[in-house]
Amino acid sequence: MKKAIIYSAMALATLSMSSCGDDFLLLEPAGTASENALLNTEGIDMVLTGAYSSLNNMNQTGWMGYAALSNYCFGDVAGGDANKGSQSSDQSDFTAIEVYSFSAANSYIQGKWAAVYEAVKRCNNVIDMVNKASDAVDDPDMIKAEANFIKGVWMFEGIRMFGAAIPYVTLEDYQASANPQVSNVDESGNYIYIWDKVAADLQSAASKLPETWTNKTGYGAQQYGRATCWMAKAMLAKLYLYWSSPYNGTNATEDHWNDAKTLLDDIINNGVDAKGKKFQLAKTYGELFNNAATSDWTGESVFDVQLTIQGTQTDSNAPIYSPAVGVPGALGMGGWGFYQPTYEFVNSFMVDEDGLPLANYTDYEPRTVMGNPNPVTDLDTPLDPRVDYCAGRFGVPYLDWGIPTSIGGWVRDYTNGGLNMNIKYQARKSDYGNTAVLNAVGSNAANYHVIRFADILLMRAEVAIHEKDLDTALKLINQVRERAANSFVKNEAAGKTFDNKVTGKTESGAAANYRIGLYKSFANATEAHTALEREMRAEFGMEGHRWFDIARWGTVGKVLNDYRAYEGTYFPGKFGNVYNENWVTFPIPITEIQTAMGRFVQNENWK
Repeated sequence: MKKAIIYSAMALATLSMSSCGDDFLLLEPAGTASENALLNTEGIDMVLTGAYSSLNNMNQTGWMGYAALSNYCFGDVAGGDANKGSQSSDQSDFTAIEVYSFSAANSYIQGKWAAVYEAVKRCNNVIDMVNKASDAVDDPDMIKAEANFIKGVWMFEGIRMFGAAIPYVTLEDYQASANPQVSNVDESGNYIYIWDKVAADLQSAASKLPETWTNKTGYGAQQYGRATCWMAKAMLAKLYLYWSSPYNGTNATEDHWNDAKTLLDDIINNGVDAKGKKFQLAKTYGELFNNAATSDWTGESVFDVQLTIQGTQTDSNAPIYSPAVGVPGALGMGGWGFYQPTYEFVNSFMVDEDGLPLANYTDYEPRTVMGNPNPVTDLDTPLDPRVDYCAGRFGVPYLDWGIPTSIGGWVRDYTNGGLNMNIKYQARKSDYGNTAVLNAVGSNAANYHVIRFADILLMRAEVAIHEKDLDTALKLINQVRERAANSFVKNEAAGKTFDNKVTGKTESGAAANYRIGLYKSFANATEAHTALEREMRAEFGMEGHRWFDIARWGTVGKVLNDYRAYEGTYFPGKFGNVYNENWVTFPIPITEIQTAMGRFVQNENWK
């Protein structure tokens, strides 16, 4: 995350941190000599860099990048926005997640668990070292606040993956034993829910972190990848939103809507990014992705993982997945052909005459079908213009790599993954070989947006819907839609148009027929929430959000069973497993339960 030293520092930081073993609590304390050498500002900052690096793709826990904060595997593939891609026999545990046959023994789920607690260990290590050397460290409270923020981020990841009844490893637990006996149940066998503990970490971080690193002197000055109080407030607001969500009546949720509202209003009215720019939507949707020169620091970056390219580094700058996982092979970058947008996802961008989401989009055939011999895409039926920033389609320019027309190289196995291609966050051809921007397959210096200002606006809209303040919800949802109307993919030769219902103008030169408009009103909270759900899917498509939202809303069973009925029509025999409506969390890995010798109890949704 910190541009200047993230990679050079890792070798030294590793001296004081071990990797996860079979038991996530089996810690190997730093050797006295190596730790003593680091008990100063420079040394501890290097170890802190090791904690920051966990916000990247966590390659050490899985070379497919499935532990990444982007959640491409769990949020998108499990959530129905993406097919796994490649071939059905490739990465069988990934296939199991795609077709809902996964269990507590799944290695991808185990890898995510390991990533969470590896990051927690690193953060506790930083705080422990600061406490030992506070007199020799510049701004010790700031360093501890940064570590608490990172710890809060990863414990929130643990909650939304595995539920709120998971072990919380305190600093005292870390200091007490190489194998802390932390449990997720009390002496009576009742679950210990950790919402409040994670909230406390983020509250502590928010109270001590700076608003911006632009004008700061000394420690951390102008290192814009470092945490700010606004990042911590945004994460805390999101935690409150999840804490307040239905979850099918599970997960010990409580009413924290007003807490979320207070934070979100503060962020909207007063928040600034790490460079001091007031939070705002980027001017266009397309500029948020692909290119570091345009996507970084537009004003929309509330919480970004900041990346860079240095020397011959090729693996660590792949925030979405491990290098090459989702890159089409035809780009000449050695792509593997995973992570393909689904037919149902692309159809969800279909709109009515007013440019609003079409309710019965699953009644229609896919936009792209396999012709003889080449794929054919319906470019006439109007879709929301965000579709071609979220999914690569045949017949539409794929960034500046050309227009895909034949199957060769673009899709590895369309009978398993379909005919749409991953495009979001892929690098442009013009950047390839530029070591300041792109150095190898999947290694892109563009920031990864964990929380964008659009998230903040739509989270605030969700609070407004809960309060039945439909006018505020309408304003905020339309604000995001209005920005979506500011750009579209162009191709003069296609002869298509953009029917912009926001401005009332029709523009030529579009790559496909696009249309978008604004909502005029919401009749009730149910109608408003439906609009919010559709807007969140269109705005954050292929950004790892989908499964987590439908799980917390308690609609995951219906949504995914409807999805598999539609998508399965085009992949006979693939989606045979019914999604259990109780699966609003993933299971705690069985290996962790077995090695904990009774300290862990499986979460209530998987008993």
